[in-house]
Amino acid sequence: MSGTTGPNADESTIRDCENCVAPAEAFSVIANETRLSILEALWQAPDRPVSFSELRREVGMRDSAQFNYHLKQLTDHFVVQTGDGYDFRQAGKKVVRAILAGSFNEHPEMGPFEVTGTCAECGSNLQAYYDDEMLAIECTDCERNHGQYPFPPGGLNDRTREEIMDAFNQRVRHLHCLAADGVCPECNGRMDTTVTRDTEDYLGLEVRVDHECQQCRHQLYSAVGLSLLDQSDVVTFHREHGVDLCTTPYWDLAWCVSDQHTTVLSDDPWKLLVEIPLDDEVLSVTLDGDLTVLEMERTCESASAEEGAQAISD
Repeated sequence: MSGTTGPNADESTIRDCENCVAPAEAFSVIANETRLSILEALWQAPDRPVSFSELRREVGMRDSAQFNYHLKQLTDHFVVQTGDGYDFRQAGKKVVRAILAGSFNEHPEMGPFEVTGTCAECGSNLQAYYDDEMLAIECTDCERNHGQYPFPPGGLNDRTREEIMDAFNQRVRHLHCLAADGVCPECNGRMDTTVTRDTEDYLGLEVRVDHECQQCRHQLYSAVGLSLLDQSDVVTFHREHGVDLCTTPYWDLAWCVSDQHTTVLSDDPWKLLVEIPLDDEVLSVTLDGDLTVLEMERTCESASAEEGAQAISD
């Protein structure tokens, strides 16, 4: 399968691949218990490269010829042979990581269970549940969706529910940060970002942000405000009000999961205003359709109220 190229890519470098194998053939190579054991032994080794004899001993196979046959099947595509022994290629590491993540062999379910935070719509409690490698958060009363994203089964291991939610919070931030930067979190392909009307009612929003990979078609959806979670001025604004935005659950920030603080100033072209209130201040952020910050202004709510009262009296 040829690689996907960008407008300035050197096609001769990206597309030519004398040793490439078809996906079906690659999966057939690792669909063997002994070969998976070899990869796992290589992963567990304290130092790499690992010699042939040491690797065979760790796998526990007495027949040297049979072991050599299976190792040769992995070599070049998943494992590389060096002068000092055997080491991983990136594809081999990905196979082991996928196994450790539980993506191939684990299908747990969890919940629903209560999580910290309140519904952005009605103020009721929130709950989370896990199914089909997806973790979702919704309101216990109005059932409003506060996000549903992939979370590999391995992320549930050796964690309390609170720790799972902390990890999920960081993962969602990471997913959207990569997507907004144009990098697919699944395959590293080119990710396109668009603002659209939420006609399918995925998140109960007037407008939503869509991220879609042009290579693997992976998709992410969110409210407009979620794109501002790692914006330096927004982070500073919260810090000055005693809030650590880096650890605050995104689902507990109304401007990240709802439209109540978002105003559509124009839709041709898109121009959006997100207003973030904290204590007696409001941070107003204006963005375009690419989620580029156009303007930013901090105002005092009390001052605005006084100006409004003065205008009425006049």
